[in-house]
Amino acid sequence: MNTKSCTIHPRDFGRGQKEFSRGLKVVGYALLIVMTFSVPGWAAGEIPDFPWMKDAGAKSFPSGEKVYFAPAYGAVGDALFDCTSAIQAAIDSCAANGGGIVTFAPGIYLTGSLFIKSGVNFNVPKGTTLVGRQEIEAYRKIDTRVAGIEMRWPAALLNILGVRDAAITGDGVVHGKGKVFWDMYRNMRKEYDPKGLRWIVDYDAERPRGILIADSEDVTVKDIVIYQPGFWSLHILYSRHVTVDGVIISNNIEGRGPSTDGVDIDSSSDILVQNSNINCNDDNFCLKAGRDSDGLRVNRPCERVIIRDCIAGHGDGLFTCGSETSGGIRDIVAYNLKGIGTKYGLRFKSTVQRGGTIENIWLCNVEMVGVRDPFIVDLNWNPAYSTSILPAGYDPNTIPDHWKRMLAPVDIERGTPKFRNIHFENVTATGASTCIAASGLEGRGTLDGFSFKNCSFSGKNAGSIRRANDWTFDNVSIAAENGKELKIEHCNNVNPRYGR
Repeated sequence: MNTKSCTIHPRDFGRGQKEFSRGLKVVGYALLIVMTFSVPGWAAGEIPDFPWMKDAGAKSFPSGEKVYFAPAYGAVGDALFDCTSAIQAAIDSCAANGGGIVTFAPGIYLTGSLFIKSGVNFNVPKGTTLVGRQEIEAYRKIDTRVAGIEMRWPAALLNILGVRDAAITGDGVVHGKGKVFWDMYRNMRKEYDPKGLRWIVDYDAERPRGILIADSEDVTVKDIVIYQPGFWSLHILYSRHVTVDGVIISNNIEGRGPSTDGVDIDSSSDILVQNSNINCNDDNFCLKAGRDSDGLRVNRPCERVIIRDCIAGHGDGLFTCGSETSGGIRDIVAYNLKGIGTKYGLRFKSTVQRGGTIENIWLCNVEMVGVRDPFIVDLNWNPAYSTSILPAGYDPNTIPDHWKRMLAPVDIERGTPKFRNIHFENVTATGASTCIAASGLEGRGTLDGFSFKNCSFSGKNAGSIRRANDWTFDNVSIAAENGKELKIEHCNNVNPRYGR
C-alpha cells in the first residue's frame, strides 16, 4: 500500500455551507436556522492510496447536449398541477432520441415517482423545486430492497433503475414533503409496538425514498438539494461506479422524520461520495449489505467506497457501518470528515442473525465537535427492532411474504458478524458524553485488529472496550472529566497504555 498526505481546507467545508444557504432561498416556504462554524487547519494524516481507489465513482457522464424543456411537455410550476406525466414524457423523449438534458423553468413542480433513463441528465436548476405528492399511490410499487430485505415497495420520488450513464444535477431542490408519511409511520408504531411487532412495522409502513439508484452503473448525482423524504434520502443499491458530489440533505424541516437517512450505500461497489453536507434524523453517511437470512441469501458486499470532504450535522451517524451487514462491508476509505453535534460519530452496528464480515476500513482526518458518542461499536444493536419473533395468534402460513423472510432463522455460525482490521488515524473528538463504547458478543462475536494512531478523545466518560482482540493505540489521548480510565474487559492483547 502506498500512502499520501492530504490536508483539508476551510473552503471545502465552506462550500457546503454556502450551498446549504442557497438551497434554503430556493424553497422559500421553509424556514431553517443554518449553523455556522469555523474549521481549523487539519493536521495531515496518511490517507491510503489503494489501487482500487482511482476507479471509484462514475466513469462516464451523459454526453447529449439537446435540451428537453419539461414545460414544453405540459409541466406547470405552480405547486398545484400534477406534473408527473409531463415530466416523464420529457424524460422518455430525451432517452428515445439518444439522450440529453431534461430541465425546467423556475417554479414548484408537483410530481409523483419519476424514472430517469440511460443517457439522461435530469437537471433541476436554481429556482426550481420538485415537490413530492403526498398520496402513496403516486409512487408505484417496484421490486426493490428496503432496510436489507428484498420486497415490493413504493418507488422513490426520483428513480434510476437498471440504467447506465445517467445523472441528476442542478442547484435546485427535491422536496419529498414526507411529513404525512412520517406521521403515518408513527401512528402505526402505536398499533404495532404493543402487539410485539416492532420488528416489522418499518417494512409495513410504506414510505417513498427521495432518490433511488438501483442496478445501475456510471451514475452521477451532483449539487442537488434534498429535503424531507418519506424514508431514506439517497439510496444506492446493487450499483457500480456512482458519484455523489456536492449534495445537501436537510430532512428536519417541519419536524424530524423517522429513518430519514442521508446517503445509504447498499451492496454496491466503486462508489465516491464527496463535498456533501447532511442534516437528517438517522444515519448520515451509511454503508449497508443486507439483513439476516435474506441478506445472506443475496450475499452481495458493499465494497470499494470512498467518502471524503463531507460534513454531518444532526443525525445518528457521521459514518455508519450497518446494521445491515449480511453481505459484508469491506475496502472502505473515509477521510476529511467533520461531525457537528451529531448523536453518533464513527458507528459500527450489527446483531446476531445478521452475519457478514466488516473489514479493511480506513478513517482518517475526522473531527467531531459536540458528538455525543464519537466512537461506538455495538453487536447487539436495538434488539426490539433487530430480533424477529412472531407473536402468538398469528398464522405463519398466512402472514405476508416479507414477514416470512424476516422470520427465517439463521444459525449461529452464519449469523455472527465479524469486525476486523479497522483503522483510525488523526481522529479528534471534543465535548463527548462517552469517548469510546465498543462491545463484541458474549461467547462469540469479537472485534479484532482495530488500530488508533494520532487520535484524541475528550468528554465526560472515557468509556469501555469489551470482547475485543489485538487493538493498538499509537499516540492516543483519552481525557475523561470524571477522571476514570477506559475500561478494558474480556479482551486479549488490547493495549491500555495510551497517551501522548
